[in-house]
Amino acid sequence: MASLSTALQLGFIPPPPAAAANSKKNLLLLLDKQLPQQASSTSHQFVDKKSPSSSTAVFSQSGCSIARKQQQQLNGRSLLRTGKCPVLGYSIQLLLPESQKDSIRIKRQLEIHAHAEDASSKGDDTKRHVAMQSLPPGMSTALGSPPVEVEKFPVPDGYSGWNIADLEPFLSITVVGATGDLARNKIFPALFALYYGGSLPKKVAIFGFSRSILSNEEFRELISESLLCRVDLDNEDCGDKTELFLQSVYYEHGNYSGCDGMSKLDERLQQVEGAGEANRIFYLSLPHNVVLEVATCLSADAQSKRGWTRLILEKPFGFDSESSARINQGLLRGLDENQIYRIDHHMGKELIENLTVLRFSNLVFEPLWTRTYIRNVQVIVAEDQGIDGRGRYFDQHGVIRDIVQSHILQTIALFAMEPPVSLDGEDIRNEKVKVLRSMRKVTLDDIVLGQYKSSISNDGKYTVPGYTEEPGVNPNSLTPTFVAGVFYIDNARWDGVPFLIEAGFGLIEHKVEIRIQFHHVPGNLYRGRFGLNGDTAMNELIIAVQPDEGIFLKINNKVPGLGVHLDSSELNLLYRDKYEAESLPDSYERLILDVIDGDNHLFIRGDELDAAWALLTPLLEDIAKHKVVPELYTFGGRGPVGAYYLAAKHNVPLTDQC
Repeated sequence: MASLSTALQLGFIPPPPAAAANSKKNLLLLLDKQLPQQASSTSHQFVDKKSPSSSTAVFSQSGCSIARKQQQQLNGRSLLRTGKCPVLGYSIQLLLPESQKDSIRIKRQLEIHAHAEDASSKGDDTKRHVAMQSLPPGMSTALGSPPVEVEKFPVPDGYSGWNIADLEPFLSITVVGATGDLARNKIFPALFALYYGGSLPKKVAIFGFSRSILSNEEFRELISESLLCRVDLDNEDCGDKTELFLQSVYYEHGNYSGCDGMSKLDERLQQVEGAGEANRIFYLSLPHNVVLEVATCLSADAQSKRGWTRLILEKPFGFDSESSARINQGLLRGLDENQIYRIDHHMGKELIENLTVLRFSNLVFEPLWTRTYIRNVQVIVAEDQGIDGRGRYFDQHGVIRDIVQSHILQTIALFAMEPPVSLDGEDIRNEKVKVLRSMRKVTLDDIVLGQYKSSISNDGKYTVPGYTEEPGVNPNSLTPTFVAGVFYIDNARWDGVPFLIEAGFGLIEHKVEIRIQFHHVPGNLYRGRFGLNGDTAMNELIIAVQPDEGIFLKINNKVPGLGVHLDSSELNLLYRDKYEAESLPDSYERLILDVIDGDNHLFIRGDELDAAWALLTPLLEDIAKHKVVPELYTFGGRGPVGAYYLAAKHNVPLTDQC
């Protein structure tokens, strides 16, 4: 015989009392308003069957159906156990049928007196009787649920209650490689911004994992330096919010080689998650050479057993088609494709996500999105800085693998895709992969490569080192820091339309934009008033992604006055004027929130990756085979002269090139 008395306040579940510290089972309380009043004083009999999945509770009153319903909410785990099970005591959880969620938030306490009697017998006919006393009307009980060693589950900092199945699931977000620059400067600030804005679940824990030996407090101190209250300009609540956020941050150290670290992390996560439904996100911010090994161990030893698991991967996604396929095959041994989120921060920028809205929600643009009206499309990703200490990595990969394979091809696919069946992520990605598979093979004649050289700074006070003088770079390196290229999409919508791309480092300005140039007006009555260069009368739609987000439409307009003089003017939507600049989230914030919500349309699917590498790998092999020497250009200039000739060859006017 064993008895237990505790108080439960509905809507608030305190940690299990000391009396239940050695409990091996849970007492699950099921609330069912359909039970008759006398249910509170009736003995109920529980019968164990051979299979936990088919275990049945035999009540003298109704309630069995509620028990079965709750089995599904516990991810298929039966509420009843099989075989002999001496009852030593119970921890207490409250399980509420979904239909009653809105009716039980009342401010009262229940005094529960449970008396259990162990009945021993043999085989499958084992029976136990539970006498319930002082239960309120509509309350029944069921023995079972998987064993839980309650003493291993301390209440996480910042939380006042226990994780139970009837409330929202617990979410843990683990950053693997947590002490690296990307994690400290981008990922944790993005997580804090989501927390500050109320976008994270209330029941969340943030974990850092790396090889450095740190305590929780030391790790919190490390990341606190980069946590900024972007939304709160007055910083009135910044300090308090920062402190609350850090209370939910934990740290675990371990090696990336072998699976011991992931097993240790799994144990730590279970301690914080408690006993209810728990979902997990793992963000791998790691060197590319250890990603597959860590992901393999993680999928084997650290996936959630009581919820979903999602994995975020940073580029590079391989070096070519073969290496990319090898990584994908390794990931899919332990994970499903819908669990893998290949992140490209460029795709999280406000104007990139706005592409589909601009096109599909505006009648003025959608009919024009075709070769009939569009003359060419230019996608430009220009950086005014050098490679910023990434010499060793960049010299192995180059600008094509670093920018074109992900940023630019993903942008073209999103821009050029056919209307999807719906806004569901899979429907959008289905259309994107069709674009990539329709792209014509690129040859050496379709590209221009460049490399920035040593130059004098704009103020003439110092010398800017050339690419081959950067730390970690081979002095004889032929790795390009600039590429211009022309792609064609061989389908009915885009046949014959050149997509000119430019990507490079050490250019005159930092700029990311998509420029759509339209055909001339047939038989333009005013063509004689534009001078010798008819291209000045060309309509353009410019989507400025960075640094000043905006949408600009170039039109021809009459200059006010008595004469008829024409001028090209811009209708502009400049985001900093229309919207508060602080309201624009960082791309990492948007993409991490998409992972939490399960929205994958801005992430790269495996077949998209295959199609992108199938397009670029032959080109990269030709560059290496022929040892193509990049054209040198001045750091801080507009790039190689060859880019102008390439554009002219494909009849693409560079009206505002880098």
